[in-house]
Amino acid sequence: MPDVTVVIPALREQASLQQLLPRLFTVLQQADLVAEVIIVDDDSRDGTAELCRGFAQQHALRLITRSNERGLATAVLCGLQEAVGEVCVVMDADLSHPPEAVAELVEAARNPFCDIAIGSRYTPGGSVDSDWSWLRRLNSRAATLLARGLTDAADPLAGFFAIQRTTLSRARALDPLGYKILLELIVRCDCRRIVEIPINFRDRKLGTSKLSFKQQWLYLRHLAKLYMAYYLPGKTDRIPAPLDAPTTAERRRKSA
Repeated sequence: MPDVTVVIPALREQASLQQLLPRLFTVLQQADLVAEVIIVDDDSRDGTAELCRGFAQQHALRLITRSNERGLATAVLCGLQEAVGEVCVVMDADLSHPPEAVAELVEAARNPFCDIAIGSRYTPGGSVDSDWSWLRRLNSRAATLLARGLTDAADPLAGFFAIQRTTLSRARALDPLGYKILLELIVRCDCRRIVEIPINFRDRKLGTSKLSFKQQWLYLRHLAKLYMAYYLPGKTDRIPAPLDAPTTAERRRKSA
């Protein structure tokens, strides 16, 4: 049984996954982590399914293909619902997050005095790729500043983090909008003891960015919901499935 589950949401990321997965499995093996990797793919039809089938022959890898829904945050939640590891790691597929930091994140998340461990761009020692434009830097900093009333984490919008399933179970329900799943978990799971591991965030070299004005608008809407949930608890909780909902495998066993 895996102790760690790595969840990777993907949409047309076959080329990046081809480079990421060998590095990730090497890191997991060198750190002696008994781990599974879950790829949640939004029906890319770009060769991701074939690539994952190849890796699954030698590694603990599962592919979940969603055909009726898209979105990074909901893809992450789907993977977390299917996870069996006591510690869940979430990272992007586009090589922006260094897989070499996974073991350190897992170690930090296992500490009983840590609610969530973040692979942080903005904590001392962290950095952002020099290829990032001034506009992206400004956008990221402004978005982070807007979240300051919810958490004092230096990088609360990171897509690279580790959290224990027991911490996830604190959330009665989750209802993210857009891409910023970490901020949703920090607020809904009441994560106050946060450890930030410095990382070098690299801009994607392959594929295309999913960032758009629509995503920025969704972030503002999401932010408003979280501020209401944080300061007016019980007034805005309308969520679909709680995180401890039955997994697909469990539903199949019950229907058999």
